[in-house]
Amino acid sequence: MTREAVFAYAKEQFGTEPEHLWANDPGAAVLRHAGSRKWYALVMEVRRERLGLPGVGCVWVMDVKCDPALVGALRTRAGFLPAYHMNKDRWVSLLLDGAVSCAEGLQLLDMSYALAAPKLKKASRKANTDKQATEGTGNEKSNCDR
Repeated sequence: MTREAVFAYAKEQFGTEPEHLWANDPGAAVLRHAGSRKWYALVMEVRRERLGLPGVGCVWVMDVKCDPALVGALRTRAGFLPAYHMNKDRWVSLLLDGAVSCAEGLQLLDMSYALAAPKLKKASRKANTDKQATEGTGNEKSNCDR
């Protein structure tokens, strides 16, 4: 998986363009959710020693927001690291050097996008709950279906 593949997917899937926020690091970019304006990914080049990786030089990584229940399990696998510069309980870094498959990386990008979505306000949540209570969810089964 490459950063170009990440950016192409984000544009096609979510209509998101990378934002280059740092003049001193023009290659680094964030991807923001259009509805909430929250970041759902950060793509940057980091020195290997800062990540605790062997060797010299830099490597491209993508930080994605993740279900906290998955973070620990992902970090035990090759290609995944504690999030660089983000909350390590809710974010994970993926190496963009081929260690993580493109399919898995994009699946995590989808999850991150969903987690960055705007939250429903209390009134909207209550209205949805009340509506479901009076109308049902539409998934109820009749006695004949059981």
